[in-house]
Amino acid sequence: MALILATSNGSSPAPAANPETTRRTITLAHKEQQLEDLKEEVRRELIAAASNPSEQLKFIDAVQRLGVAYHFEKEIEEALQNTYNNYHGIDDINDDFYDVALRFRLLRQQGFNIHVRYKDEKGRFKKSLINDPYGLLGLYEAAHLRVWEEDILDEALAFTTTHLKSIVEHLEYPLAAQVTHALERPIRKGLERLEARPFMSIYQDGASHSKALLKFAKLDFNLLQSLYKKELSNISRWWKDLDFSSKLPFARDRLVEGYFWIATCCFEPQYSYARRIQTKLHALITTMDDIFDAYGTFEELELFTEAIGRWDINSVHQLPEYMKPCYQAVLDVYKEIEEMENTERSYCVHHTKDAPKWLHGKYIPTIEEYMGIAMVTVGVPVLTFMSFIGMRETATKEVFDWLLQNPKIVRATYIIIRLMDDMASHKFEQEREHIASSIECYMKQHGVSEQQAYDEFHKQTENAWKDINEECLRPTTVPMLLLSRLLNFARSGDVMYKSHKDIFTHPGEVTKNNISMLLIDPVPI
Repeated sequence: MALILATSNGSSPAPAANPETTRRTITLAHKEQQLEDLKEEVRRELIAAASNPSEQLKFIDAVQRLGVAYHFEKEIEEALQNTYNNYHGIDDINDDFYDVALRFRLLRQQGFNIHVRYKDEKGRFKKSLINDPYGLLGLYEAAHLRVWEEDILDEALAFTTTHLKSIVEHLEYPLAAQVTHALERPIRKGLERLEARPFMSIYQDGASHSKALLKFAKLDFNLLQSLYKKELSNISRWWKDLDFSSKLPFARDRLVEGYFWIATCCFEPQYSYARRIQTKLHALITTMDDIFDAYGTFEELELFTEAIGRWDINSVHQLPEYMKPCYQAVLDVYKEIEEMENTERSYCVHHTKDAPKWLHGKYIPTIEEYMGIAMVTVGVPVLTFMSFIGMRETATKEVFDWLLQNPKIVRATYIIIRLMDDMASHKFEQEREHIASSIECYMKQHGVSEQQAYDEFHKQTENAWKDINEECLRPTTVPMLLLSRLLNFARSGDVMYKSHKDIFTHPGEVTKNNISMLLIDPVPI
């Protein structure tokens, strides 16, 4: 029986608070205070490390790779600005290989445009580098920050990849684990929050580590995970109420996977609203993709396209019954956005523009035509726009104007996701009636084999990464915080479609483990 508390004014007594709820509140408050205390301790360690520049850079690297750099943005910026101000290229000749590579990578990641020398006077990589696994690993990671006309880093990437693969079996833990993971997922292409969890184990088993930093990172990870669980629970109720599983049984149900990818791209606690909106849109875009790719007739798709263009609830009456729930849900989500933001709602799903024509007529477009439409159909423009909406303090009207001009970094992001998606799904999609993929377009237009098309697309994705790296160098057109959202979208494409596998459409053990790691299983402290 619930406890009853007497009130001082004689009014009706109120039931006591649920003891379990009270306990959870107290526990959460205790953890949050513990986090703040550890945060101050880590901040002191970071600042104190300035007396030893090499150690400070290693500490900053650990902070970033443990996923807690967002707590220390000011301190990290000041430290790296000082490093940049005191940097002299001549130091690269005599400094430790790993230190040189780490300094280069951290400064490039921060947007500083520096260059580095790794070759001897004869233009060859120094022989001693071959026998320095830490130096090879550092140079390998640094080379992924390359931009155009940096032949030395192109060569460095090939050089270090070859040698790391040849020595990895002879290395001891934890270096062997670091090299193995880096060859699969270099830092530049890894999603910060997803990479933090495995790095905790490597960092913990290292020769020296900060106990305060490690505990802080674990506690921060678990507290954010609790927030993610609450958000996903709320979004799941919305999705269940839509009842698409019975109304649209042919469509993929990937709500959890969608939330997972959104959370890895936009993970900080203050962006809860952005995660909610993006996840809803992602789920609806996935459903519309399935309607357009292989279910709706040409005439039905035309009706849906026209309805989307009108943004009018009355248009629902012109649609087939199975399309009505999806159209209504799209309008409802944009109404929710309107209530939160004073933005133009007509920027939406124009990805239907040419796809029906290609599907209906078995039309094989040129690769240029394909990329023109596919960069819109991929859904990233909508999600990018929404992620910027969730960053009110930074995303001004000028930023949205810039985004809608389709700048180089935006195009590069779309290219990476589009081409990697097509390479991963090409064989599966051609087994059913589907619009022509970029692989098919390229093969037909250039008269090449499937493997030659794959090779060309790998080259194009690497070139797109160079564009992204170049656009992140100072001075940037928009704040780095916004560019990082685009960088994370590109990273998500690399993670999702690497090795020609679509782990979103066909989730397997890897996806299951990643979701459990980020959203379900807390880190033991």
